[in-house]
Amino acid sequence: MNAARSPHDAPADSFDEILTRGALDFVARLARGFAPRIRSLLAEREVRYRAWRSGEPLRFRDDTTAIRDGDWRILPIPTDLTRRIVEITGPVDRKMIINALNSGADVFMADFEDATAPTWRNVVQGQRNLRDAVRRAIAYADPATGKRYALGDVLATLLVRPRGLHLPETHVTVDGAIIPGCLFDAGMYLYHNAQALIERGTGPYFYLPKLESAEEAALWNDVFVAAEDALEIARGTIKATVLIETLPAVFQMHEILHALREHAVGLNCGRWDYIFSFIKTRSEDPAAVLPDRSQVTMMQPCMRAYTQLLIRTCHRRGAFAMGGMAAQIPVKNDPAANAAAEEKVRADKTREVLDGHDGTWVAHPALVPVARDAFRAHMTGDNQLGRSRDDVNVGAEELLQTPGGTVTEEGLRLNIRVAIQYLEAWLRGSGAVPLYGMMEDAATAEISRAQVWQWIHHRVKLADSTVITRDLVVALVESEMTRIASEVGAARVREGRFADARALFLRTATAPTIEEFLTLPAYPMLEHEAQTVAVA
Repeated sequence: MNAARSPHDAPADSFDEILTRGALDFVARLARGFAPRIRSLLAEREVRYRAWRSGEPLRFRDDTTAIRDGDWRILPIPTDLTRRIVEITGPVDRKMIINALNSGADVFMADFEDATAPTWRNVVQGQRNLRDAVRRAIAYADPATGKRYALGDVLATLLVRPRGLHLPETHVTVDGAIIPGCLFDAGMYLYHNAQALIERGTGPYFYLPKLESAEEAALWNDVFVAAEDALEIARGTIKATVLIETLPAVFQMHEILHALREHAVGLNCGRWDYIFSFIKTRSEDPAAVLPDRSQVTMMQPCMRAYTQLLIRTCHRRGAFAMGGMAAQIPVKNDPAANAAAEEKVRADKTREVLDGHDGTWVAHPALVPVARDAFRAHMTGDNQLGRSRDDVNVGAEELLQTPGGTVTEEGLRLNIRVAIQYLEAWLRGSGAVPLYGMMEDAATAEISRAQVWQWIHHRVKLADSTVITRDLVVALVESEMTRIASEVGAARVREGRFADARALFLRTATAPTIEEFLTLPAYPMLEHEAQTVAVA
């Protein structure tokens, strides 16, 4: 197997250090063993979605009742993962990795998925950056300011989020077939770092995104077993936390933990993608139309049901229940806005700790102490595994209750504006984008375009009885492009990729059927250069 490269990518030595023969052979081994199974699992998703869109209700599985009712627990959790009060997440660029590891958080999740635009350069350089970070050999000098960044003495525990099962890596083929991006991300990280991590008293730890079923969790368990055997490390060394960020997955949380029980350490409330999945999974149901996304808060009954059921499930199985993301970022020269943002974060984290979560996520180092203080005010010890939450009684009706609220022109305009600006940055290679006081990733763009699609599809009315139609959205896109130009500058709009982003947004927001993932049609647009596709 060989890997394609472009003269516009990272220096050749960066690629050569990562794309070694041994590493490529290891990834090829995983691809030969599991890529066909991933394709089959994705096909099974399509069958399920067709059934749901035809009116079949989502429900808990009849064939796995014994697993839900059984008395079993996951394997013991490694010492360096027993305290996860504050976790910080971000892309795999060099400066971000250094700042996140130094942030004072307990865990840093390096993200190849929603926070990284998967250009070939970003993907390979991200692997190099993580390899250097594991060996504490990572440093960075800002070319604009000359400021130097280096690791401190106390570092967060490193976890890595590979891409979802659905995303390909077109720059690498095995036996003529493009491989799943998740196998490249996980395989390269394991090959280069598993032994070094073990020698440092930690291990190869992952976050697994976008899973929808126990069978998909079992796929990952088998990938981990195969990797452990190939690398000659003990079974169960690899550990994973699963993001419960799809509506189907919330009905199979026991089953997902059971399938991964020798490698699982917890579940996480990936709430932004969960809202997107709520829209996508029930896209044909007029009774499932959501209000403005700003109104879909964690206090909505369906969101309360989701998070509290997750806590009860995890603690029954000896697994961590991780809270959701606080995406706020500091606002320069505006103390009042910063104070208001911090208060929102504090309230959100207080809700999480009182509910029984063992820890939570933030997107910026400035929020680490805010989140930690909220948890410390109401939690003693490193976690809350002892809180069983047997008082929680959640069924399908509670999980599927549609959030209440209104659809406003302001909310429609914000969705358009945020989605286009995020997509434009993503197409330029940036997956974590600061917008209006928030650090946004692909999940926000997914919610934004999915809501617009849903409102058009179901002919939702605004407060003044205006029906949301394709023509209305097209007109508002033109209006919002004018506003974007006034905010970022007309030259920036002309020189950037706003035309592509605008076209992609309209394509996905006005299509006859909802697009499965925004990043799938966006991926071929990501790089302009011709690439030599790898051939085994």
